[in-house]
Amino acid sequence: MKTSIIRSLIFFSAAYIYASGCAKISSPSGGPKDKEPPVVIRSIPENGTVNFKGREIVISFNEYVVLDRITEKFMVSPPLKKRPEVFTRGKSIHVKFDEELRDSATYTFYFQDAIRDLNEGNPINNYQFVFSTGPVIDSLSVTGNVYTGLTLDPPENAMVLLYSNPADSAVIKKIPDYITRSEQNGEFRISNVSPGRYRLYGLVDADNSKNYNNRDEAFAFYPEAVDITPQKNFLPVVKDTAKVKPVEGKIPFKPPLIGEYQLIMFQAEKKARYLTSSSRKDAYHMVYTLSVPPDTLKFSFRIPDTSPDAYYIEKNRTKDTVTVWLTDSTLYHKPQIETIVSFPFTDSLGVLRERTDTVTMRYLAPKLRGKTARHNAYKISTGIMSQVRPDKKITITAPAPFLPPDTSKIRLFELEKEQKIRRLFNLSKDTTNSCRYYAQADLKPGRSYLFISDSAAFKSIYGEASDSTGIRFSVLTPETYGKLILDISGYEGNTIIQLLNNTEKVVRESHLTGKGKIEFPLLEQGGYRIRAIFDLNNDGKWTTGDFDSHRQPEPVSYYPEELEIRANWEATQPWNLELNNFKNPKLQIIKKSTR
Repeated sequence: MKTSIIRSLIFFSAAYIYASGCAKISSPSGGPKDKEPPVVIRSIPENGTVNFKGREIVISFNEYVVLDRITEKFMVSPPLKKRPEVFTRGKSIHVKFDEELRDSATYTFYFQDAIRDLNEGNPINNYQFVFSTGPVIDSLSVTGNVYTGLTLDPPENAMVLLYSNPADSAVIKKIPDYITRSEQNGEFRISNVSPGRYRLYGLVDADNSKNYNNRDEAFAFYPEAVDITPQKNFLPVVKDTAKVKPVEGKIPFKPPLIGEYQLIMFQAEKKARYLTSSSRKDAYHMVYTLSVPPDTLKFSFRIPDTSPDAYYIEKNRTKDTVTVWLTDSTLYHKPQIETIVSFPFTDSLGVLRERTDTVTMRYLAPKLRGKTARHNAYKISTGIMSQVRPDKKITITAPAPFLPPDTSKIRLFELEKEQKIRRLFNLSKDTTNSCRYYAQADLKPGRSYLFISDSAAFKSIYGEASDSTGIRFSVLTPETYGKLILDISGYEGNTIIQLLNNTEKVVRESHLTGKGKIEFPLLEQGGYRIRAIFDLNNDGKWTTGDFDSHRQPEPVSYYPEELEIRANWEATQPWNLELNNFKNPKLQIIKKSTR
């Protein structure tokens, strides 16, 4: 009996071990990745409800959802005075508001792409919830495009505002009747608008006030009243149903829809005058900067109870920056100096007057490690690379003002095989910057040169001396470069023609009155863009807009394509200019939204 029981236990144990060894335990397959956004299955009230009198909206989905940066993305049009409370509960989103709504008004709740599923984060793009406090849903709309002045690129995080109040003060003091955000490519659409006459604005709202109450904010205004009628209502373009297979890894280009109204954003010129900054980064060096150039008004500096010989002053070309170099060692060794600055100042009533302030300038010298401190050399820079352009001007800069250089210790040689042939050069001081000199010489293309400065060839006003240096370089030939000739016609006024690289940094600039040809020689090979500024006020620069005087920013127009310049190549390009803002959407630089 006992033996039989033992045999049975051994049998069942062996069977269990065998079964465990043969069975492979693994997690079940999860199936294909979920790429579908959440689906609304019901809402209280229904989307599109009329005669709504409630204080809460509940939207339910087929799966659990989360809210992505809802405080940034959620908007209500017409705006509410107090922001609604938006939160999730289970598979639903709740929107609560405790505010008396307008009578017979259509409200649109914009969620943009804030609603996403919990697991994969798939968004519902441009989700809107609409209801009316009256018997009908307003169905008219306003469309257009927002661009940034000068670059004509879409602005980031721009709002579009619609006011029934025609007064200029409305956009400064009151919340708008309707509001939306422009898309990344600049297009906008305000939906569910009632018929009427409105004023249209664009705004990058710095303080979340939904008002243009700060001249530092980017702003746009449509120059005329906007009439919204059923006859002018926007009908969406019928899209081609044929599908195009996208190229792997590339995002297809999406040009903006050209709406009815164009808004050009600008930042107004600063009008308030004040001292913006003061700094003392070195013991002997102090800088003061104004918000606006002083024009004919006074911008002066002094140190009380100190001889004017203990320092000297430099002003930049626009005279809105004063640089002070202290020359008396007993003065610049002080950790704290009381200075007196007089400058134009706009008070709280907008009255311009002269203001005199005492500004304390502090400098704490860094602690030295070790027993002795190594004297810093007077470091000069020439900006010369191994290869330079034929029109290169040698610019010598230093961190502190120069004493007159010892030209006997500075030499320029032309290298020809094994010979060094000394060449003449002219050394001249910059008229507004005592830390800059220019060395001008007849540099011949295709030749090699050697620039030598011996030790102590350059000295600062503080007794520092430069180390010896030698720089060898060659001058490139014109065949290394390309040339562009623009044949401009169509516009008879003054224009500023700018040649830009593909990141839109200005490479060259030329001024033209009427039609004619402009040459841009010695261009490095690569892609270039061309921008024309219509200089309406003939001041030689692009002028921004001003809402107070109802002045739009000066129009700009881009050549429709990017031009490719090749080495040893000359191109003549005709360009018929028209007085309007134009930029091919394919040239627009669209930054990824931070919303």
